[in-house]
Amino acid sequence: MNSVEDVLSTSALHINGPRLWKSLMDLAQLGATAKGGVCRLALTALDGQARDLFCQWCREAGCTVTVDQVGNIFARRAGRNPDLPPVMTGSHIDTQPTGGKFDGCFGVMAGLEVMRTLNDLGVQTEAPLEVVVWTNEEGSRFPPCMMGSGVFAEKFGLRDTLAKTDIAGISVGDALKAIGYDGDRPASGHPVGAYFEAHIEQGPILEDQGKTIGVVLGALGQKWFDLTLTGLEAHAGPTPMHLRRDALVGAAQVVSEVNRVGHAYQPHACATVGCLELKPGSRNVIPGEVHLTMDFRHLEQARLDGMIEEVKAVIEASCSRHGLSYRLTPTADFPPLYFSDECVDAVRQGAAALGLEHMDIVSGAGHDAIFLAELAPTAMIFVPCEGGISHNEIENAEPEHLAAGCAVLLRAMLHAAQGAHAAQRTSA
Repeated sequence: MNSVEDVLSTSALHINGPRLWKSLMDLAQLGATAKGGVCRLALTALDGQARDLFCQWCREAGCTVTVDQVGNIFARRAGRNPDLPPVMTGSHIDTQPTGGKFDGCFGVMAGLEVMRTLNDLGVQTEAPLEVVVWTNEEGSRFPPCMMGSGVFAEKFGLRDTLAKTDIAGISVGDALKAIGYDGDRPASGHPVGAYFEAHIEQGPILEDQGKTIGVVLGALGQKWFDLTLTGLEAHAGPTPMHLRRDALVGAAQVVSEVNRVGHAYQPHACATVGCLELKPGSRNVIPGEVHLTMDFRHLEQARLDGMIEEVKAVIEASCSRHGLSYRLTPTADFPPLYFSDECVDAVRQGAAALGLEHMDIVSGAGHDAIFLAELAPTAMIFVPCEGGISHNEIENAEPEHLAAGCAVLLRAMLHAAQGAHAAQRTSA
């Protein structure tokens, strides 16, 4: 038997790296693709099989498994004091249609490995620990993304969420019933002591900097827009250049400006035009309408707003210059988020105690941790992925990096569970 203090007092990784890797590879067989990736969309039969396997492994590790009304799975390892809120970790096991083995799955399997390691060491924490599989994080089959954690955090209503349908008209509620994961545990209202999420970076920074651990400070704020520019379709031959109302020329100036502000507002700025459609789409017709999407991200709200205002000014000027009208529609708005200083410090100290090269980083993508951060102290742990590639069948990560991230997760969760006990003693 060991105590929490015994584990935290050494620089050993403790976790079983080969076991973690095998779990990831076994899970990846469910929905495996010919190119080495995974296609396991949310609430499909394959997702049901992956959930069954996770629940089996958790029960074998001595955890109690419950399922809530939106299909989130909670595997609890008992603590000495059941009245303390659990220290949670987790992520998702649904994938993109051409997804990889590690996105989301690493966070879930790392949480399971923490439970298994504590069993190996004979450690009992004061607060309970939980590993969570969040339903439909990807949003590939059912919109929106981060669905399960959103319902848990009361960002989305349960009734409306269960009524969402895929392109075949199948509802979330019916899909949950079909795979046997329409649980009866209430989907919200549960206290959380702290939440940690381990994840591949899904970007190239850690690999570029030669670091093993990313200490995630927070997540970039995001604002998305749909923009439609309307000019006048006309024949490409008889219409002189100075009399044209070319919507594509106006759009080109907007695209250039979006790219410019993304560079100008560094650090922590991203600006992207991801979709562009023009009408009528004929080689000898001047485009009369262009639809495009704009995605702006920044860690500081004022600078995020500044990027958008500069682009809006160019939209106005371009439309005036080229005789166009426009319609700008906001489609998403997530404010910048800073994670809990205490939890972030626990990750940083864990990496340092293990002698791992680490750096502060921010998340440019959405994660379940973003919703959990509004309920409890939260932090994330990033590990490198090869070439920064994710949402792709060639997504890859090194076993030693995954083991290191899991070891940091172990220390951070133990620190939080120990801190909850100390806080209770102080209040008593």
